[in-house]
Amino acid sequence: MELKKMIIDEREVFFEEGKTVLQVARENDIYIPSLCYHRKTGPAGRCRVCLVEVEGMRGLQTSCSLPAKEDMEVKTHTEEIIEAQKLFINLLLADGHHNCLSCEANGECELQQACYHLGIEVPAFQVDSLKEDYDDSGEMIRRDPNKCIHCGRCIDACNSVVVNEVLDFGYRGRDVKVICDNDLPMGDSQCVQCGECSQLCPVGAIIDKKSIGKGRTWELEKINTTCPYCGVGCQLTAYVDKKKNHIVKITGREVPPNDGMLCVKGRYGYEFVSHPDRLKYPMIKKDGKHVRVSWDEAIDYTAERIKTIIKRDGPDVFSAFGSGRITNESNYAIMKFTRAVIKTNNVDHCART
Repeated sequence: MELKKMIIDEREVFFEEGKTVLQVARENDIYIPSLCYHRKTGPAGRCRVCLVEVEGMRGLQTSCSLPAKEDMEVKTHTEEIIEAQKLFINLLLADGHHNCLSCEANGECELQQACYHLGIEVPAFQVDSLKEDYDDSGEMIRRDPNKCIHCGRCIDACNSVVVNEVLDFGYRGRDVKVICDNDLPMGDSQCVQCGECSQLCPVGAIIDKKSIGKGRTWELEKINTTCPYCGVGCQLTAYVDKKKNHIVKITGREVPPNDGMLCVKGRYGYEFVSHPDRLKYPMIKKDGKHVRVSWDEAIDYTAERIKTIIKRDGPDVFSAFGSGRITNESNYAIMKFTRAVIKTNNVDHCART
């Protein structure tokens, strides 16, 4: 596809037709504050923070919904833009309880990032008192309506990305809020607790309950890995407390094949890794009890037992069963070992069912 050219802040950038100004800016490492836009949910224009000036156009434009055009000249940091962005951010701060010190999103909050970028240290307007209590009824997710900025990302994620169609805006005017079904507690609604809304929330309004109080973002090591639950191979990031050797939370990586989405098991079913009953080393049963041994001793013992049984009863007394919870390479090794070493075709896999 032929690349088009435009100018952002007196810098030439190139783009493919069909992109918005915000997308082009992000692809070229030009920061424009934005709260309602996400690549997966598309342009919304609700937060009014991603404002830009365009040569030849009247007024400020929302860059998330503005198509990029050939030879367009865009400015992102004029005095008028910054003042308008500060106004909208201050209105959001006044309409909620945004206490960064105690918020689980501290360090990853996009509202916090925008405030830092614009130099907002103290809200310009009086902050409203708390409106509602937490919604803790969900098994895995906590909702805090007092931190909600009504960006609509969670609604778009629920309705358009995972298509569960549980979340929506309810009521009108000053009373508008995000509701589940017909304003039911999340735990009583049809929500399946997939956590997509939690991952896409730009602030701390929707968070994973299991990670509350377990560590700040900068204290945790991020490890990219593959979900162990099935053969799809969803990519995820594990946030790990290295001091305790414990997984604090899981988020989906926005790469194929899952593009950030995870099922409830993949996102929340990670505690087995640190379970006290998990086998962590090889053991051999001696005198009716399992005794810890070295890997060399365990492998030598297993090899001798296999040889003895094959010699006595033949190879077809053995069978091997692969698992969707291990890698394709490991399953291939199981198959090759069973057929080439044991000399039997008794090998199967759970994916066949």
